[in-house]
Amino acid sequence: MDRAQSDLSLGFGSSHALPLPPPRIPIADDFDGPRSRRRALVDKDEDFEEDDDDQREDFILLGHPMKLKRSRPSSSTSSPTPPCKRSAIDSSLEARRSLVKAWGNQPLSEADPDLHELMQKEKQRQFRGIELIASENFVCRAVMEALGSHLTNKYSEGMPGARYYTGNQHIDQIETLCQERALQAFGLRHDQWGVNVQPYSCTSANFAVFAGLLSPGERIMGLDSPSGGHMSHGYYTPGGKKVSGASIFFESFPYKVDPRTGYIDYEKLEEKALDYRPKILICGGSSYPRDWEFPRFRFIADKCGAVLMFDMAQISGLVAAKEAPNPFEYCDIVTSTTHKSLRGPRGGIIFYRRGFKAKKQSINLNHCESNAQYDFEEKINFSVFPSLQGGPHNNHIAALAIALKQAASPEYKVYMRQVKKNAKALASALISRKCKLVTGGTDNHLLLWDLTPLGLTGKVYEKVCEMCHITVNKVAIFSENGVISPGGVRIGSPAMTSRGCLEQDFETMAEFLYRAAQIASAALREHGKLQKEPLKSIYHCKDIADLRNQVEGFASKFAMPGI
Repeated sequence: MDRAQSDLSLGFGSSHALPLPPPRIPIADDFDGPRSRRRALVDKDEDFEEDDDDQREDFILLGHPMKLKRSRPSSSTSSPTPPCKRSAIDSSLEARRSLVKAWGNQPLSEADPDLHELMQKEKQRQFRGIELIASENFVCRAVMEALGSHLTNKYSEGMPGARYYTGNQHIDQIETLCQERALQAFGLRHDQWGVNVQPYSCTSANFAVFAGLLSPGERIMGLDSPSGGHMSHGYYTPGGKKVSGASIFFESFPYKVDPRTGYIDYEKLEEKALDYRPKILICGGSSYPRDWEFPRFRFIADKCGAVLMFDMAQISGLVAAKEAPNPFEYCDIVTSTTHKSLRGPRGGIIFYRRGFKAKKQSINLNHCESNAQYDFEEKINFSVFPSLQGGPHNNHIAALAIALKQAASPEYKVYMRQVKKNAKALASALISRKCKLVTGGTDNHLLLWDLTPLGLTGKVYEKVCEMCHITVNKVAIFSENGVISPGGVRIGSPAMTSRGCLEQDFETMAEFLYRAAQIASAALREHGKLQKEPLKSIYHCKDIADLRNQVEGFASKFAMPGI
């Protein structure tokens, strides 16, 4: 078909047009009710048919009669959109765009007033209270800004340079920077240590190590939870229930502290390890107030053929500031949280040895060949992703990079030294009040108070403290006869040190803690065994109210970082 026929369309039909129907004479019924509307539609269709006949041309194609029907010009080409209609369309588009802007740019107080109110209450609770939970801390404003940033929007499954999604060139740089700062903060060489900064928590970091290096059912060995260990290292209840994922998927066996001293019993640890032969020997815990003897752990791990892993979640800040023994000299793998003494966002981190193994030393089974290389990197990285996690939290990784930069600074070392000084000052002040501390003191940032001489449990005491706006946490401890007791409480110094408190301030806090114990003991004598309801009844008693007012007045003098 040539250019002149480009506006024609082919239609099959007779070579002779049908005769037009005679014009119809309207009658009265045509204008009444639904019937008239149907008739009007019929008339309209007939008008279209008439128009169609006017547009047809008869012709013969290969001996067959055909009809050509010209295309009806579209309204868009035949006549432009009226200005008023075009304006309506434009205003509709702008209205839709403004809805997106309104949704995306509302402050929290407008977008969700209920949640904003609860968050403001939590801010006031933190500001007006004394935070003594050893695993909590306050982050700086820069960390908060990174956590609440546009980095939340990006999906980046995989490792830098090997993502499942495109558009990650800047995310790769952020994660690589975070990895470099992690090695720098702990004084590690890139050719000897690698690091994964993607774990969502230290518990998931620990499990990633187990899943990457072990087969289901293989053996791990860590400090017993009542001795100050962490449940992510494997834990069974006295009734035999498997509590942690590590115990569900792997076989775990604990070592313990000496109940008479509260220190790890290294002789029994060695004996158990040689009998049990774990594939991974774990040091580290959540409630152990003394330093870890890494040379002894290394000797035992080599003797039983185990990989030596240290969970430094509680003391990572002290390690970075060189205020605690260095685990990297002796361990094969080191894990940590990033939000406790390290003062970063909530997450986990895994360090692993890479490169050539050291030459054989005595009966060292892990370092037996001078030309052998560590194979942790690929196994651990694959375990983190895709085995156990999805995409990393890029906002968290950026915030961690900020915290690690701070951890390498001279100012941070001053802060961590003050954390230790404050913990020792608190311990001394409690001991001077005849309080019993597990191990008799502390080498780090936390201490364990044995409340059993006062007839208290940790659960009752922490509730009374909470009524006075002091937060501590209950722990199980071993009594001197080796029986597990619920009569312990763990107290830590990092959070209030971050708010600017010094030794004399922690001596004041020791007095508050002691008075809370006296109030709890008096309530116990008056009400007998304190259950939930009797505990509530003492909230408004005068002693509690007076102590609460004093705590609030004291805490409110110290600024909150980042707020």
